[in-house]
Amino acid sequence: MGAALSEPETVLSVNGITKRFGSLVANDAISFSLNKGKVLALLGENGAGKTTLMNIIFGHYMADEGSIEVFGKALRASNPAEAISHGVGMVHQHFTLADNLTVLENITLGTEPLWSVTRDIAAAKAKIQKLAEEFGLKVEPDTQIKDLSVGEKQRVEILKALYRGAKILILDEPTAVLTPQEADQLFATLKDMLAKGLSVIFISHKLGEVMAIADDIAVLRHGKLVANFPVSEASREIIAEKMVGEAVEKPERVKMTAGETLLAIEGVTAQEGGHALLKNISLSLHRHQIIGIAGVSGNGQGALSDLLAGLVTPVKGSVTLKGEGLTRFNPSDMIAHGVGRVPEDRHVEGAVGEFSVEENLILEEYNDSRFSKFGWLNMSSITKHAKGLITAFDIRGAAPDTMIRSLSGGNMQKVILARALENKPDVILANQPTRGLDVGAATFVHEQLFKARARGAGVVLISEDLEELLSLSDKVVVMYHGMCSQPLDADDVTQQQLGLLMSGEGFSEMEASHAA
Repeated sequence: MGAALSEPETVLSVNGITKRFGSLVANDAISFSLNKGKVLALLGENGAGKTTLMNIIFGHYMADEGSIEVFGKALRASNPAEAISHGVGMVHQHFTLADNLTVLENITLGTEPLWSVTRDIAAAKAKIQKLAEEFGLKVEPDTQIKDLSVGEKQRVEILKALYRGAKILILDEPTAVLTPQEADQLFATLKDMLAKGLSVIFISHKLGEVMAIADDIAVLRHGKLVANFPVSEASREIIAEKMVGEAVEKPERVKMTAGETLLAIEGVTAQEGGHALLKNISLSLHRHQIIGIAGVSGNGQGALSDLLAGLVTPVKGSVTLKGEGLTRFNPSDMIAHGVGRVPEDRHVEGAVGEFSVEENLILEEYNDSRFSKFGWLNMSSITKHAKGLITAFDIRGAAPDTMIRSLSGGNMQKVILARALENKPDVILANQPTRGLDVGAATFVHEQLFKARARGAGVVLISEDLEELLSLSDKVVVMYHGMCSQPLDADDVTQQQLGLLMSGEGFSEMEASHAA
């Protein structure tokens, strides 16, 4: 007889965790476990309770009921320091690094006694180098954070957790701002770390990544654990159905013949404080067409978005909308020219949190006599207008007078989408339209963009999700250091090829030409 298989070692046990905020039950008696050297993917729609649960494990919140055990010992984490002392580390989606400090300073920050007169920098460097070599996380301790790539910054975040003794890592959307090559490198590093005994809770909206890296999947819906199963029994369709509660049909892009030119950007350069935001870019958009804009965050996509929104004025070049050359750049003129805008940050740029849903839905109706006359608002017309859009765009949990700040991210995005699309604009700017959205809300957004394309609109889709870009776009353009690549056919290009362009390969000649 062969030797009996040993039981896997449980490193984290979550038992009946419940958390309430007033009458809202954010987590409802949730229980699951994580085994040593394994990856548990924690999935769910926006507002399902994932963030609350992770904040309880990491000590930002206290649970109302239930218990947590780490390596067999009770964890009563009332602050992150206590969770860290038990071996729990968290790498947030938005990095918590000080750009003006070095790698060494960021990693050691907060690990030394306040009353210590001297610092043992040599010992700290040696420990960082040892961890970097052991886990394949190459860094230069003396480099300032501001000089690192996004992928390198993430390595520092992981090293920061390992330096503090983390044996359990919580990774929140770890590939949201990485190129495909950086994501592949991260997964290779994670597999090496897992083989050495580290355990991971992995939060992601990218189901392909979940299938590639996870051992087990736990799904939350409306604050409850509704599924917990091995990845070997999963498919994208099964996961999406568990998250949403019903089958989710992914919309498919239908081949269409591009029509007349709607937007022509010719040799545009834009600057801010003497710094070039856009460098001699050219781009055209046609009816029945979606142009995808790829690039690592901060390479000019924001400036392109601001240009189309009327917030940036070129210092060189021309912008033509439906055959008319633009001489003025401001938001009201762009809206008047038929540009519908879905901005990147729905909280900061897309909505006014202190306004109601109905008020947010008319923010861009500057001169519509339906809603105001002689300075007086027509509230009955405004409410009727809101009711129609709430129904048409399936904005859940909302009445016209609901404060928009109380909506989930997905439903807030639907309000912004409704406002941008209701007047059937010819040109649609969709900047990160599904960022942070669950599969159900993202599918709805994709359907609306396809409907706009079918009726003859053109869409400029800016996204850091390459899978989304390639599935929605007819053509893809890559931005790097404010420059623009030639358009590539989405059916003929791979994520890896886009990743190389995103990292600057092929742009050196363009940059040299611009400098000359």
